[in-house]
Amino acid sequence: MPFVTDDDVLRMRGQLFFEGDDAGRKLSRFWLLLVLSAVIASSGVIADSTATVIGAMIVAPLMVPILGTVLGVVLADRDNLLRCLGLVILGAAAVVAVAYLLGLLTAAPVTAADNSQVAARVTPHLVDLVAALATGAVGSVALTRDDISDTLPGVAIAISLVPPLAVVGLALESNAPGQAGGAMLLFITNVSAILATGLVVMAIYGVNRRVVPEPDGTKRHVHRGRAATIIVAALLVICVPLTLSTLRVRHDVSTESTVDRVARAWADKAGWDVASVTSRPDGVLVRVTGPLPEPDLAGLRESLGSAGLNDTTVTIELVPNHTVEITPG
Repeated sequence: MPFVTDDDVLRMRGQLFFEGDDAGRKLSRFWLLLVLSAVIASSGVIADSTATVIGAMIVAPLMVPILGTVLGVVLADRDNLLRCLGLVILGAAAVVAVAYLLGLLTAAPVTAADNSQVAARVTPHLVDLVAALATGAVGSVALTRDDISDTLPGVAIAISLVPPLAVVGLALESNAPGQAGGAMLLFITNVSAILATGLVVMAIYGVNRRVVPEPDGTKRHVHRGRAATIIVAALLVICVPLTLSTLRVRHDVSTESTVDRVARAWADKAGWDVASVTSRPDGVLVRVTGPLPEPDLAGLRESLGSAGLNDTTVTIELVPNHTVEITPG
């Protein structure tokens, strides 16, 4: 595997660091694209449009300061490390604020109950961390090797940065702090994964074993131990809520499947149909439709108990389906 050269390091500095004579131009570009991507992502989430959200992912510039943070750690460049980390934090806050303001313009709450874009981002799982690690690795390789930089648009789509932040703002405006917390966890997971895999990739390519050129022509040895430890520790801490979320979802799916099976057997005997079975924070909601009279719930209650669901709250929503003919008088 080829190691990076001094020219490669200088190229990466130029791509990721906000320094030098064109620092102001880079900053203005970053903030312009960030605000526009926040508007696009928020609009896409509100409209429940996957295509619009993908467009926001391509425009979003947050990947630059995140990878800049990685390079700052590897090069032991404290000024650029803090500058890039500050841009990540301030940029995230700006996206949340933009989404919150756009949420004020919507008539109805934007929550997971009726919006697939929100629902897809409020319950992150361990598999999301795995995907983020792989995507972060691709982005870091594309950074160190200019011959595969054409993969970056795919990386921008695969790694979800601005859309979760948009969901945070919209959920907060919709008075759904739990969903906002889940979306923020997804964002932090993705950022941590990029930082961790970036360190690994740069170690593989030998950046941490080089004497790295500074912009003024001087050189110094690379150090990254303490910051790398913090990043890895953060990644391990994030695994705890992701694991709990994964186990909770797995339990909900299992419970929902059992309720669905029992409810359908009961509904078939009563001549009714199960329209939907949905897990909720307070239990499981079952919607059934059929002709009057309403079926007796005693048999269903007994069957649910026999299936081991005595501790599960099951709400039955009966929707009578009958026809009334009005003849001419």
